[in-house]
Amino acid sequence: MPHRLPLTHEVLDLLPDAVCVVDADGVLRFANAAFDRLLGLRPGEMVGRALFELVHPDDRPASERQAQALMQGGGERHFRNRYLHRDGRVVELLWAAHWLPEYGVRIGVGREIGDLRRMERELEHHAHHDPLTGLANRRRLEQALDAALRQAIERAGPVALLYIDLDGFKLVNDSGGHDAGDQVLRMLAQRLQDGVRQSDLVARIGGDEFVVLLPGCGAADARAMAGQLRQRLRAPCTLEAMTFALDASIGIACFPDDGEDAATLIARADAAMYAGKRPR
Repeated sequence: MPHRLPLTHEVLDLLPDAVCVVDADGVLRFANAAFDRLLGLRPGEMVGRALFELVHPDDRPASERQAQALMQGGGERHFRNRYLHRDGRVVELLWAAHWLPEYGVRIGVGREIGDLRRMERELEHHAHHDPLTGLANRRRLEQALDAALRQAIERAGPVALLYIDLDGFKLVNDSGGHDAGDQVLRMLAQRLQDGVRQSDLVARIGGDEFVVLLPGCGAADARAMAGQLRQRLRAPCTLEAMTFALDASIGIACFPDDGEDAATLIARADAAMYAGKRPR
């Protein structure tokens, strides 16, 4: 005796991914249990209503264009868009979609990718930031400096770099250990960040070496900023029972006088910083 097979919707309700069937007018004709669960809906609540009511308002125009292109034989079979959960939060889904002209419906299978997106953002952050201080790293600095130089060339404006090396930092590690050194670096990194404009960029590019990118700053403004930041760095750092007093050597390089590309400007600022350390 042949076995009876379960109904299609009973199988689809077992899937962890959302499955929906939408007609040519955008009306939802079927949604499985995962679709309702992901969006906080009652079973079958949206069937017979326009699917785009659930799409995030910022994503509706692009989603509608995607649907039209798919029905015309184009578009992308895989795409992302955001939906609004019943409780107001945003749910991002990655869809695989297919148009069946003989039935006049689109079939979509969607997977929630909120965790994936968070992971992507975290990886992006780690790729461009120093893990100890949270400041930009050398890679991010070079990208930002290249962009600042392109803009400066277009507008015939200046760009300045400050290359900062902490004086006396070895004593912190020698007397307090590397944990103390890490705490001091984080403290001084925050002081630098608090001392610059929103348009500026502070990067840690070595153990106790920092670079500050100052878009739109000429030599005089860069010297003034260097003086202000040095005063911030010279303030004592107190860690429990220990207090450390550091200084900083700061080299300055300006576009276009000291160089017209990122590598040259960083090298010139570095050289100026070391020149400032020599006894006079």
